[in-house]
Amino acid sequence: MTEALREIPLAKPWLDEREEELVLEVLRSGRLSLGPWIERFEQEIAARVDAPYAAAVSSGTAGLHLLCQIAGLGAGDEVITSPLSFVASANCFIVEGATPVFADVDPVTLNLDPAAVEAAVTERTRAIVAVDMFGFPCDLDPLLAIAERHGLTVIEDACESLGAEYRGRPLGAHGPSAAFAFYPNKQMATGEGGVVTTHSEEEWRLLCSLRNQGRSYDGGGWFHHVRVGLNYRWTDVQAAIGLAQLEKLPRILQLRSEAAQRYGDLLADVDGVEVPSPDDDDRRRSWFVYVVKLAKELDRDAVMDALRREGVATAEYVPCIHLQPYMRERFGFGEGLCPVAEETASRTMALPFFTQIDAGDQERVVDVLRAAVAT
Repeated sequence: MTEALREIPLAKPWLDEREEELVLEVLRSGRLSLGPWIERFEQEIAARVDAPYAAAVSSGTAGLHLLCQIAGLGAGDEVITSPLSFVASANCFIVEGATPVFADVDPVTLNLDPAAVEAAVTERTRAIVAVDMFGFPCDLDPLLAIAERHGLTVIEDACESLGAEYRGRPLGAHGPSAAFAFYPNKQMATGEGGVVTTHSEEEWRLLCSLRNQGRSYDGGGWFHHVRVGLNYRWTDVQAAIGLAQLEKLPRILQLRSEAAQRYGDLLADVDGVEVPSPDDDDRRRSWFVYVVKLAKELDRDAVMDALRREGVATAEYVPCIHLQPYMRERFGFGEGLCPVAEETASRTMALPFFTQIDAGDQERVVDVLRAAVAT
């Protein structure tokens, strides 16, 4: 590949000698799992999001699943969630036997429209999985009000949104239990892994037991299991990486915000390309991905192919959950159920975006995109 076609990746974690230093400490300790690094990480991230308790888990998906188990969701129950998200937002309760109900999204925030959620509530509704999409906080207070009126549990899928703020407080601080994730394209990356934050000591104790094969933390020994559980544990190696990432998190959030601002400036005069919605009085985004929306008359596949030919990575972000093949087959979902989400999903695409993205590379991305939408 020539220099002109040097690939610009879609995502890339920021890892350096600090992660190496802390991981080496863990390796030298000989304690790779169920050790002190996990507890230290949990304490520090709980403080970061202003929640009293945190339980590290093997993934954000695992965290969401455990919250659905604790909520007692199962066969005959309906759970409302967003169609514009990663499939884990629905899979977490489908595996417990509950039925997904998709409410449409707001066309600006791309999060659940509270009016659509209210309209979707039935006598079988038991919970709302509220997604903070693309790092932008959902309209949490109206959703909590709906839940209170109907006696519903709210589970916050904040897997894309560590560091975001709603009404002046970080996500995780507002009451509902929240799941965060640390996949390599996230703001904070540990390879795999996640954490659940909660304001309930009882729920925290359940999380710690359920993630560790249902073991009791009140005595009884290693082979004393008091409930059905799974191995959703994290490792001390991952916790060490996480602690190094937490040290950098303020700088990570700043650099990603600056990169997003550069894209916004560069794209201001590119016809046919709509940039993400800005922060408002209630919400401060934590930049996870940079997703643009193309004009209706543009052929998204052709635009994406043009970018890839020039070494610029891109991807659809994201297909609607209810239109995934297994959702159609199992539940009979089809086009027209959530028109705003479907129209958005058909026109959005992600540009290369990560903490240390080079400003010159961003210029090149926009130049290639400008040429692609002009043809």
